[in-house]
Amino acid sequence: MTYQVSQQLEALGDPTRRAIFERLAGVELAVVDIASTLPVSRPAVSQHLKVLKEVGLVTDRSEGTRRLYSIDRAGLAAIRDYFDRFWDTALDAFRRAAEEDVPERPSSSKRPTSRSNRKEQKK
Repeated sequence: MTYQVSQQLEALGDPTRRAIFERLAGVELAVVDIASTLPVSRPAVSQHLKVLKEVGLVTDRSEGTRRLYSIDRAGLAAIRDYFDRFWDTALDAFRRAAEEDVPERPSSSKRPTSRSNRKEQKK
């Protein structure tokens, strides 16, 4: 695991930072907008955003007097690559298991009969 991914996962280990990160999915938000949806103060949200920015999970840009935060796609790609390795390994193991020769079941000499055939056999 790279140092960056390690730091990112550690940052997301905090429930408040994770909630902030999740709120930024697909949208830019100002600190005040994020804080209005969480039980923490605006200064606390700012501190959490600072940590997320330092590890490369969020970016910000100025718009007038506000800063708008969004998910840093490049930083998120590092985490995705990390987890994709596990997914690729799991899929490869599944493929190998599916391609293995499965022993055939012994065939039974008696074939199951349908209900109508059984009635005829009783007669």
